[in-house]
Amino acid sequence: MATHLITGAGSGIGAAVARRLHERGDDLILFARDAGRARELASAFPGARTLVGDLANPDRLSWALAQQTLPDRLDSLLHIAGVIDLGAVGDLTPKSWHHQLGVNLIAPAELTRLLLPQLRASRGQVIFVNSGAGLSAHAEWGAYAASKHGLKALADALREEERANGLRVTSVYPGRTASPMQAKVHQQEGKEYDASRWIDPGSVATTVLAALDLPRDARIDDVTVRPGR
Repeated sequence: MATHLITGAGSGIGAAVARRLHERGDDLILFARDAGRARELASAFPGARTLVGDLANPDRLSWALAQQTLPDRLDSLLHIAGVIDLGAVGDLTPKSWHHQLGVNLIAPAELTRLLLPQLRASRGQVIFVNSGAGLSAHAEWGAYAASKHGLKALADALREEERANGLRVTSVYPGRTASPMQAKVHQQEGKEYDASRWIDPGSVATTVLAALDLPRDARIDDVTVRPGR
């Protein structure tokens, strides 16, 4: 039975991935920002373990994990949590930049660093659920796209560094996906939100599981998923 640590399991793509892995009986460790959220996740996924740490404060993640029991080995680390705050470069404040870069880039880097021994022990896999914004940037998307471009660089560097240790590293670049984040994006854009127009989170979950389940004689480094409607 494989063990997976998932960030962002409370909604959207993260919840869809957690649900699929839970249904097939895999061992889940769900990352929560606080104890209340941890209880909610434990209730939603009976039998799953939780770890508590605030991705918005990556400097404290090392301390937070040191207070909790970590697994001896980890088959995958799935970075799915993320935040977004649209705005023109001329309008975004340092607070907004720090928040998006912290949650979307620095926290995944730090969490990966802290869990590399467990991943190396199993010759496991790190999957970064990135974004189409990690490949191209548009007006009003500067800070978010910068964080996701950085996440691509992080994944590419990690892949080369850990190849000798047997780790696989995959970046998934979904287009617009029906989720609470997408509803927020539409609100910020001043547009009406119609979930039926966008990718179902379960479709992205299928892509993530395909990368996880690929036999070890192959690897998926990068995969782009776009709305099919």
